[in-house]
Amino acid sequence: MAVPRKKTSRMKRGTRRSADALTAPLYVEDKESGERRRPHHIDLKSGKYRGRQILEPKADV
Repeated sequence: MAVPRKKTSRMKRGTRRSADALTAPLYVEDKESGERRRPHHIDLKSGKYRGRQILEPKADV
């Protein structure tokens, strides 16, 4: 049976366990376009952020 040579340090153990706290990215539905987007990000389809036009809207191809 495999046995570790040394005790795992608190730092190594905590670094490994820190991935448990990660969550999947959240998405919200945009009020104007109805598309899903990340909070506090530009809606790439309409090019708007907080009601202001930031980018040119993407043309549907």
